[in-house]
Amino acid sequence: MKILECQDLTKEYLSGETVVKAVDHVNLSFEQGEFCAITGPSGSGKSTLLHLMGALEHPTSGSVLYGGQTLASYTDHQLSILRRRRFGFVFQAYNLVQELTGYENILLPVMLDHKKPDEEYLRQVIDILGIEDRLGHLPSAMSGGQQQRIAIARALANRPSILFADEPTGNLDGKSGREVLSLLKYAGKQLGITLILVTHDQHVAEQAQRILTIEDGTIVTDTKFGVM
Repeated sequence: MKILECQDLTKEYLSGETVVKAVDHVNLSFEQGEFCAITGPSGSGKSTLLHLMGALEHPTSGSVLYGGQTLASYTDHQLSILRRRRFGFVFQAYNLVQELTGYENILLPVMLDHKKPDEEYLRQVIDILGIEDRLGHLPSAMSGGQQQRIAIARALANRPSILFADEPTGNLDGKSGREVLSLLKYAGKQLGITLILVTHDQHVAEQAQRILTIEDGTIVTDTKFGVM
C-alpha cells in the first residue's frame, strides 16, 4: 500500500540572480513498512527532498501526498499536527533538551499533543533501543550513540507511520553508527514503520531495501533489493 507519493515535485531557490533547482521534477512513491535510503553527493538535494516529504518545507511546484491526500490541502495547523502525530524525525544533531532526562525527552511529543502516554508501547520502544539505563540521565551524561537512541525513541513516541532520518549516524563513530542503524532497521520492522533515510555513506545506504540516488535534484537510480 502506498503511504507517501511525490508527484512532479520541484523546489527552487534563488542564489543571487540564478535559480537553483534543489529538487527537480521528482516522481516517487513509498510503501508502508519500506526501508529506503536516499544517497548522493553533497548538495545533490537529498535533505531538501526529505524536508519536502516531511512537510518541513513547501515545494515550488508539484505535490507530496500522504495517504492519498496532498499536503497542499492542509492548513499550517494541520501540517503541524501531521508532523507531530504521523511523522517522526531524526537528525544528525540529536536536538535533545539538555535540562530534561532521557525519559522526559522521549515523552515531549506526547506531552505536546496533550495525550496520555501509552506506557506499554513506550516500554516496547525503550526495550528495542536498549536505553532503559539512560532514562533518568541528562543528555550531558550520555554518549553520542545513547543520545541518538533517545532521539529515535522520541521520534517513535507518537507511533508515526513514517520515520524520516537525515544523516542519523553522521555524528557517531563507526561502532555507534552501526548500532544505531541496526536499531533503526529493527524498530522499523518491529513497529511496521516506513523508514526514509538520507545518507552520504554508501555502507549505510546498503542496509536498506531500496536505494535512491539523487544528483542535481534528480533521481538517477532507484534500486530495490526486496525484503531484508
